[in-house]
Amino acid sequence: MTVRAAVLPAIGAPLEITDIELPDPGPGQVRVRLAAAGVCHSDLSLSDGTMRLPVPAVLGHEGAGTVVAVGEGVTRIAPGDDVVLNWAPSCGSCHACSLGEIWLCADALKGAAAVHAHTVDGTALHPGLNVAAFAEETVVPVACALPAPAGIPLTDAALLGCAVLTGYGAVHHSAQVREGETVAVFGVGGVGLAALQAARIAGASRIIAVDVSPAKEELARTAGATDYVVASPEAPREIRALTGRQGVDVAVECVGRAVTIRAAWESTRRGGRTTVVGIGGKEEQVTFNALEIFHWGRTLSGCVYGNSDPARDLPVLADHIRAGRLNLSTLVTEHITLAEIPTAFENMRAGKGARALITF
Repeated sequence: MTVRAAVLPAIGAPLEITDIELPDPGPGQVRVRLAAAGVCHSDLSLSDGTMRLPVPAVLGHEGAGTVVAVGEGVTRIAPGDDVVLNWAPSCGSCHACSLGEIWLCADALKGAAAVHAHTVDGTALHPGLNVAAFAEETVVPVACALPAPAGIPLTDAALLGCAVLTGYGAVHHSAQVREGETVAVFGVGGVGLAALQAARIAGASRIIAVDVSPAKEELARTAGATDYVVASPEAPREIRALTGRQGVDVAVECVGRAVTIRAAWESTRRGGRTTVVGIGGKEEQVTFNALEIFHWGRTLSGCVYGNSDPARDLPVLADHIRAGRLNLSTLVTEHITLAEIPTAFENMRAGKGARALITF
C-alpha cells in the first residue's frame, strides 16, 4: 500500500515528503492509521546526527491513531482500536528491565534497525525511533501500540507518547518534586510545558520558567509558571533572587546544552536536585570542579523518557486530563500538515513556539 511520509534520506539531509510502499502487518505487528503526530526535538536530533540510528528512515515517534489491520498472533489489539504509539517498548528480560527500570531497556530501540518500508524505487527504509509516525499510516510491533485513554481525542492523546510522559515523568519520577518545593524548568518547548504543568500538579510553591524567548512567557504562565526568566548568563542569579537567595529545590533541564545544564545546576540550592531531560551532542561538555561538588552537595541526574512506564503512567495522565489538571492543548502552538514538517524543524532550530502537531 502506498502512503505519504516524511523520509530522512541521510544524516543532515533535508526531509523529503514522498510516497512510500508500506507492507501489510506481519506476525506480531499492527497497522495504524495516524490521526495526529507531534514534531519533537528528538526528531531533529535524529536528522542532524545528534542521535545515531539507521537511515534512510521515516521519522516521527509521538503519535496516536486507529488500528486498521493486525498480523498473525495479535490478540490484544483489534482493528478499530485507538492506540498511542510507544517508541520505547521494553523487552522485559534485559538487566534494566529486571530491575524495573524499563525506560533504560537495552533493546528498546532494536526495532529501529529493521526494514520498515520502501520508497517507490525500492530503497529500504527504517522506522525512526521504532514507530515512523510521520506518515499517513505505519506498521509497528504490537508492543509499540498502547490502548488510547477513553474519552480523550486522539489529537491530544498523540502528545502523551513523548512530550507529556517525558515532562511529567521528569518531575514526578526522576526529580520526585514534593509539595511546597520550588522548581525551575529550563526550556519552554513541549516537554518543558508538560514539566511546568507537572510541577503545578505536584504542588510546587514556586515554578520558574526559563527560556531564550521572551515571547514564551504567556505560554509558560498558562502552563503553571509563577515566574519567568529570560535565559542569560545571569539567569541563575535571578533565580536565586526569586527564592530568598537560596536557589530552587529542583531544576529540570529540557534543552540539552552544556551551558543550560550548568545554569540549571547553579540555580539549585545547596543540596538541590537537577534532572537533565534534554538530549545534547557528545561535544557538549559540562565541567565541575571537585570542591564545588563537595561544597554544594547537589545532585545531577539524567532522565530517559521521564523514567516512565507508559502502561502504568498513561492511565494516571488520563485521570489528570479528565479532571482538568493537565491541559494538552496548551502544549500545541502550531497545527500543521505533513508537508510542513521541514518548516516546523526550522522553527525548532530558531527556538520558536512549542509543539507543532501534524493532523491527518
